[in-house]
Amino acid sequence: MNTKYNNNPVLFALLLSAFSALGPFTVDMYLSSLPQMTDYYGTSASMIQASLTASLLGLGIGQLVTGPLSDVHGRRNPLLISMILYSIASIACAFSPNIGIFIVLRFIQGFVASAGLVISRAIVRDRYRGVEMVQFMSVLTMISNIAPLISPTAGSAVTTFTSWIGVFIFLGILGLLLTGLTAWKINESLPVERRVPSSFSEVLNNYSSLLRNRSFMGYALVNGILFSGVFAYVAGTPFIYQNIYGISPQLFSILFALNGLGIIIGSQFVKRLAGRWEEDRIIQSGLLLACIAATVALIFVLSHGPFIALFSSIFLFAVSIGIIGPVSFTLAMESQGHIAGSAAAILGSLQFALGALSSPIVGVAGETSAVPFGITIFMTSILAVIFYRNLVSRPDSAKKSNSETFR
Repeated sequence: MNTKYNNNPVLFALLLSAFSALGPFTVDMYLSSLPQMTDYYGTSASMIQASLTASLLGLGIGQLVTGPLSDVHGRRNPLLISMILYSIASIACAFSPNIGIFIVLRFIQGFVASAGLVISRAIVRDRYRGVEMVQFMSVLTMISNIAPLISPTAGSAVTTFTSWIGVFIFLGILGLLLTGLTAWKINESLPVERRVPSSFSEVLNNYSSLLRNRSFMGYALVNGILFSGVFAYVAGTPFIYQNIYGISPQLFSILFALNGLGIIIGSQFVKRLAGRWEEDRIIQSGLLLACIAATVALIFVLSHGPFIALFSSIFLFAVSIGIIGPVSFTLAMESQGHIAGSAAAILGSLQFALGALSSPIVGVAGETSAVPFGITIFMTSILAVIFYRNLVSRPDSAKKSNSETFR
């Protein structure tokens, strides 16, 4: 890495966030175009939402492949190849002849985009530890979540001058820019002597040890389950806001961006408290806020309450994600330095795999009902608390170490 990036955490976070932002851009940028695409392909809302599910599955599964590859071959080369393939897949999406091929291409696009998310996180673990890692992750989270602020608005701006096809051409150009960043700004952060053997059985053993690590899986599940609530919001609100409440595509993009601001507020809360509060106390505060916000959102959905009340509760849910995300990531990754790529892959893939499950659920009652959405985010908050209580928050007599495994 260039010296100025090594010595300046903010510049370094800006560089890595450019890659971690690729996931939000891939998922979010075409959201305001979903109703338009439904008409273009002459298909149903659920089929269009399936393209969102496909990209989330690609992002999840791709991390499980790219993470171990980066542990074996280093961080830079897998990232470079993935960015080239991302550009090609994005342009192909723009010229897809039918919805079936489009869904397949969205999976491929998500698969290769996953390298940006998982490898940027692995690089963080290569360089930071402890409270310093919590603080850096809060900065990275804050900067990365500018992507959800920008991407829907950028998508709406593109479709002002052209159709949804222009969105995917834009993503192809973005992929080319990230290819250039990888080639000229990213140096290798994982020395050869710290890499794991190039063996399929070794990769399986690494995943097996992570999946049996009680504390790691507890934090990973809390993180992943709550983020599945975010993806339910991503899939459901274009129809809820526009079809049920009559919000314009332009206003929808602004409101969607404000929820990204909520995540930034949460991450800044973490940055200020890191080193003052214990990390688990911060997570518990975030979980409490998530439960309250999700419960209020469900109440207003069931009663078809005013739009401002529903939006406010979703905003607070986003704040809770900003609180929980950086800390749960740090605590999960703390003792996984030698297999940081695989550990980051599990953390990231859980988010997108669970998001792929929650996204289609919000559309099961059609385009004019928000009830499945309300139930989904309520259940994510409850399940996150259950897994935290059972896998992480145990009596002291039952705690042995951060690497305790399931019996």
